[in-house]
Amino acid sequence: MTPLEARNPAVKLLLVVAVSVATLALLDVAALAVLYVLGLAAARWGAGVRGRRLLLAQVPFWTFGAGVLLVNAVSRPGAVLLATGPFRVTHEGLAVGAALALRGCAIGVATVAFLASTPPRDLMVSLVRHARLSPRYAYALLAGHRMLAGLPRQWATIRAAQLVRAPLGRGGLPRAGWRGWVRAAFALLVASIRASERVALALESRGLSAGPRTVWRPVPLGGGDAALAAGVLGALALVVLPGAWP
Repeated sequence: MTPLEARNPAVKLLLVVAVSVATLALLDVAALAVLYVLGLAAARWGAGVRGRRLLLAQVPFWTFGAGVLLVNAVSRPGAVLLATGPFRVTHEGLAVGAALALRGCAIGVATVAFLASTPPRDLMVSLVRHARLSPRYAYALLAGHRMLAGLPRQWATIRAAQLVRAPLGRGGLPRAGWRGWVRAAFALLVASIRASERVALALESRGLSAGPRTVWRPVPLGGGDAALAAGVLGALALVVLPGAWP
Protein backbone atom coordinates (compact mmCIF):
# COMPACT_ATOMS: atom_id res chain seq x y z
CA MET A 1 0.00 0.00 0.00
CA THR A 2 1.37 3.38 -1.01
CA PRO A 3 1.40 6.34 1.42
CA LEU A 4 -1.55 8.05 -0.26
CA GLU A 5 -3.58 4.85 -0.45
CA ALA A 6 -3.57 4.69 3.36
CA ARG A 7 -5.11 8.15 3.66
CA ASN A 8 -8.80 8.98 3.86
CA PRO A 9 -10.40 9.52 0.42
CA ALA A 10 -12.60 12.42 1.55
CA VAL A 11 -9.55 14.27 2.91
CA LYS A 12 -7.66 13.70 -0.34
CA LEU A 13 -10.63 14.92 -2.37
CA LEU A 14 -10.88 18.12 -0.32
CA LEU A 15 -7.14 18.70 -0.74
CA VAL A 16 -7.39 18.30 -4.53
CA VAL A 17 -10.23 20.82 -4.55
CA ALA A 18 -8.17 23.19 -2.36
CA VAL A 19 -5.19 22.96 -4.71
CA SER A 20 -7.42 23.56 -7.73
CA VAL A 21 -9.11 26.60 -6.18
CA ALA A 22 -5.79 28.06 -5.00
CA THR A 23 -4.34 27.99 -8.50
CA LEU A 24 -7.28 29.90 -10.00
CA ALA A 25 -5.97 33.25 -8.74
CA LEU A 26 -2.33 32.45 -9.48
CA LEU A 27 -0.50 33.59 -12.62
CA ASP A 28 3.05 33.22 -11.33
CA VAL A 29 4.77 30.76 -13.69
CA ALA A 30 7.45 29.82 -11.14
CA ALA A 31 4.92 29.06 -8.39
CA LEU A 32 2.75 27.00 -10.72
CA ALA A 33 5.81 25.10 -11.95
CA VAL A 34 6.72 24.26 -8.35
CA LEU A 35 3.16 23.02 -7.72
CA TYR A 36 3.36 20.88 -10.83
CA VAL A 37 6.67 19.33 -9.77
CA LEU A 38 5.29 18.64 -6.30
CA GLY A 39 2.24 17.03 -7.90
CA LEU A 40 4.45 14.81 -10.05
CA ALA A 41 6.39 13.74 -6.94
CA ALA A 42 3.15 12.98 -5.10
CA ALA A 43 1.84 10.90 -8.01
CA ARG A 44 5.12 9.01 -8.45
CA TRP A 45 6.12 8.28 -4.85
CA GLY A 46 2.95 9.01 -2.93
CA ALA A 47 0.45 7.24 -5.19
CA GLY A 48 2.89 4.76 -6.74
CA VAL A 49 2.22 5.71 -10.37
CA ARG A 50 5.14 4.32 -12.39
CA GLY A 51 7.10 6.38 -14.88
CA ARG A 52 5.54 5.27 -18.18
CA ARG A 53 2.00 5.33 -16.83
CA LEU A 54 2.57 8.75 -15.29
CA LEU A 55 4.02 10.04 -18.54
CA LEU A 56 1.05 8.80 -20.57
CA ALA A 57 -1.36 10.32 -18.05
CA GLN A 58 0.24 13.72 -18.62
CA VAL A 59 -0.16 13.69 -22.41
CA PRO A 60 -3.76 15.05 -22.42
CA PHE A 61 -2.81 17.87 -20.05
CA TRP A 62 0.31 18.73 -22.03
CA THR A 63 -1.76 18.83 -25.22
CA PHE A 64 -4.34 21.08 -23.60
CA GLY A 65 -1.60 23.28 -22.16
CA ALA A 66 0.12 23.64 -25.53
CA GLY A 67 -3.16 24.78 -27.09
CA VAL A 68 -3.79 27.31 -24.33
CA LEU A 69 -0.22 28.63 -24.65
CA LEU A 70 -0.47 29.08 -28.42
CA VAL A 71 -3.88 30.78 -28.31
CA ASN A 72 -2.79 33.26 -25.64
CA ALA A 73 0.57 33.92 -27.29
CA VAL A 74 -1.00 35.10 -30.54
CA SER A 75 -4.22 36.68 -29.20
CA ARG A 76 -3.18 38.83 -26.22
CA PRO A 77 -1.91 42.38 -26.81
CA GLY A 78 1.47 43.43 -25.53
CA ALA A 79 5.13 43.76 -26.47
CA VAL A 80 5.69 41.90 -29.73
CA LEU A 81 8.42 39.27 -29.58
CA LEU A 82 7.87 37.60 -32.94
CA ALA A 83 5.86 38.60 -36.01
CA THR A 84 5.04 36.00 -38.67
CA GLY A 85 2.46 37.01 -41.26
CA PRO A 86 -0.80 37.92 -39.52
CA PHE A 87 0.33 36.46 -36.19
CA ARG A 88 2.00 38.45 -33.42
CA VAL A 89 3.54 36.62 -30.47
CA THR A 90 3.58 38.89 -27.42
CA HIS A 91 5.45 38.72 -24.14
CA GLU A 92 2.27 39.09 -22.11
CA GLY A 93 0.57 36.35 -24.12
CA LEU A 94 3.41 33.92 -23.52
CA ALA A 95 3.47 34.70 -19.79
CA VAL A 96 -0.29 34.31 -19.30
CA GLY A 97 -0.45 31.29 -21.61
CA ALA A 98 2.37 29.52 -19.78
CA ALA A 99 0.68 30.21 -16.44
CA LEU A 100 -2.66 28.86 -17.64
CA ALA A 101 -1.00 25.81 -19.16
CA LEU A 102 0.88 25.04 -15.94
CA ARG A 103 -2.33 25.58 -13.97
CA GLY A 104 -4.08 22.89 -15.98
CA CYS A 105 -1.12 20.53 -15.64
CA ALA A 106 -0.94 21.06 -11.86
CA ILE A 107 -4.65 20.34 -11.41
CA GLY A 108 -4.36 17.37 -13.76
CA VAL A 109 -1.47 15.70 -11.97
CA ALA A 110 -3.20 16.18 -8.60
CA THR A 111 -6.26 14.46 -10.04
CA VAL A 112 -4.11 11.61 -11.38
CA ALA A 113 -2.54 11.09 -7.95
CA PHE A 114 -5.99 11.09 -6.32
CA LEU A 115 -7.52 8.60 -8.74
CA ALA A 116 -4.50 6.28 -8.65
CA SER A 117 -4.52 6.11 -4.84
CA THR A 118 -8.27 5.98 -4.16
CA PRO A 119 -10.36 2.82 -4.63
CA PRO A 120 -13.90 3.77 -5.71
CA ARG A 121 -15.50 1.75 -2.89
CA ASP A 122 -13.42 3.49 -0.22
CA LEU A 123 -14.30 6.89 -1.69
CA MET A 124 -18.00 6.07 -1.54
CA VAL A 125 -17.80 4.89 2.08
CA SER A 126 -15.75 7.92 3.12
CA LEU A 127 -18.14 10.35 1.46
CA VAL A 128 -21.09 8.78 3.27
CA ARG A 129 -19.49 8.51 6.72
CA HIS A 130 -17.19 11.53 6.86
CA ALA A 131 -18.54 14.00 4.28
CA ARG A 132 -22.16 13.19 5.23
CA LEU A 133 -23.12 12.66 1.61
CA SER A 134 -26.44 10.92 1.02
CA PRO A 135 -26.06 7.22 0.10
CA ARG A 136 -28.33 7.88 -2.88
CA TYR A 137 -25.66 10.09 -4.48
CA ALA A 138 -22.63 8.17 -3.18
CA TYR A 139 -23.77 4.85 -4.63
CA ALA A 140 -24.74 6.60 -7.86
CA LEU A 141 -21.20 7.99 -8.13
CA LEU A 142 -19.76 4.51 -7.54
CA ALA A 143 -22.02 3.00 -10.19
CA GLY A 144 -21.13 5.74 -12.66
CA HIS A 145 -17.41 5.24 -12.04
CA ARG A 146 -17.68 1.51 -12.73
CA MET A 147 -19.69 2.13 -15.87
CA LEU A 148 -17.03 4.52 -17.17
CA ALA A 149 -14.33 1.96 -16.37
CA GLY A 150 -16.17 -0.60 -18.49
CA LEU A 151 -16.64 1.63 -21.57
CA PRO A 152 -13.32 0.67 -23.26
CA ARG A 153 -14.22 -3.01 -23.02
CA GLN A 154 -17.69 -2.39 -24.47
CA TRP A 155 -16.18 -0.31 -27.27
CA ALA A 156 -13.77 -3.13 -28.16
CA THR A 157 -16.64 -5.64 -28.20
CA ILE A 158 -18.78 -3.45 -30.47
CA ARG A 159 -15.89 -2.82 -32.89
CA ALA A 160 -15.04 -6.52 -33.01
CA ALA A 161 -18.65 -7.41 -33.81
CA GLN A 162 -18.73 -4.80 -36.59
CA LEU A 163 -15.48 -6.00 -38.14
CA VAL A 164 -16.79 -9.56 -38.26
CA ARG A 165 -19.70 -8.41 -40.44
CA ALA A 166 -17.72 -5.84 -42.43
CA PRO A 167 -16.91 -6.55 -46.12
CA LEU A 168 -13.36 -7.55 -46.90
CA GLY A 169 -11.10 -5.15 -48.72
CA ARG A 170 -7.72 -5.57 -50.30
CA GLY A 171 -5.51 -8.10 -48.60
CA GLY A 172 -8.50 -9.82 -47.00
CA LEU A 173 -8.77 -7.28 -44.21
CA PRO A 174 -12.12 -5.92 -42.99
CA ARG A 175 -13.03 -2.60 -44.56
CA ALA A 176 -14.37 -0.14 -41.98
CA GLY A 177 -14.63 3.55 -42.76
CA TRP A 178 -15.71 6.54 -40.73
CA ARG A 179 -19.31 5.38 -40.84
CA GLY A 180 -18.33 2.32 -38.85
CA TRP A 181 -16.88 4.52 -36.14
CA VAL A 182 -20.09 6.59 -36.04
CA ARG A 183 -22.24 3.46 -35.76
CA ALA A 184 -20.01 2.10 -33.01
CA ALA A 185 -20.25 5.37 -31.07
CA PHE A 186 -24.04 5.39 -31.40
CA ALA A 187 -24.25 1.75 -30.28
CA LEU A 188 -22.07 2.52 -27.26
CA LEU A 189 -24.29 5.49 -26.38
CA VAL A 190 -27.46 3.40 -26.58
CA ALA A 191 -25.93 0.58 -24.52
CA SER A 192 -24.76 3.04 -21.87
CA ILE A 193 -28.20 4.67 -21.59
CA ARG A 194 -29.88 1.28 -21.21
CA ALA A 195 -27.32 0.16 -18.64
CA SER A 196 -27.73 3.37 -16.64
CA GLU A 197 -31.50 2.83 -16.56
CA ARG A 198 -31.02 -0.70 -15.22
CA VAL A 199 -28.55 0.51 -12.60
CA ALA A 200 -30.91 3.29 -11.48
CA LEU A 201 -33.76 0.81 -11.03
CA ALA A 202 -31.47 -1.57 -9.14
CA LEU A 203 -30.31 1.17 -6.79
CA GLU A 204 -33.86 2.27 -6.05
CA SER A 205 -34.98 -1.34 -5.45
CA ARG A 206 -32.31 -1.67 -2.73
CA GLY A 207 -33.78 1.21 -0.75
CA LEU A 208 -30.86 3.61 -0.71
CA SER A 209 -33.05 6.38 0.68
CA ALA A 210 -34.73 4.27 3.39
CA GLY A 211 -32.87 5.65 6.41
CA PRO A 212 -29.34 5.13 7.79
CA ARG A 213 -27.19 2.26 6.56
CA THR A 214 -24.39 0.28 8.14
CA VAL A 215 -21.01 -0.16 6.41
CA TRP A 216 -18.76 -3.18 6.37
CA ARG A 217 -15.03 -2.35 6.58
CA PRO A 218 -15.34 1.40 7.28
CA VAL A 219 -12.61 3.74 6.06
CA PRO A 220 -10.53 5.15 8.96
CA LEU A 221 -9.97 8.83 9.65
CA GLY A 222 -7.09 9.63 11.97
CA GLY A 223 -3.95 11.55 12.73
CA GLY A 224 -2.22 10.59 9.49
CA ASP A 225 -4.96 12.33 7.53
CA ALA A 226 -4.58 15.46 9.65
CA ALA A 227 -0.82 15.40 9.05
CA LEU A 228 -1.38 15.03 5.30
CA ALA A 229 -3.82 17.95 5.25
CA ALA A 230 -1.46 20.14 7.29
CA GLY A 231 1.49 19.30 5.07
CA VAL A 232 -0.32 19.91 1.80
CA LEU A 233 -1.97 23.13 2.96
CA GLY A 234 1.29 24.38 4.43
CA ALA A 235 3.22 23.69 1.23
CA LEU A 236 0.40 25.27 -0.77
CA ALA A 237 0.54 28.42 1.34
CA LEU A 238 4.33 28.67 1.00
CA VAL A 239 4.13 28.36 -2.78
CA VAL A 240 0.93 30.26 -3.58
CA LEU A 241 0.98 33.24 -1.22
CA PRO A 242 4.27 34.75 -2.43
CA GLY A 243 3.18 34.34 -6.05
CA ALA A 244 -0.28 35.78 -5.50
CA TRP A 245 1.05 39.25 -4.65
CA PRO A 246 2.71 41.49 -7.22
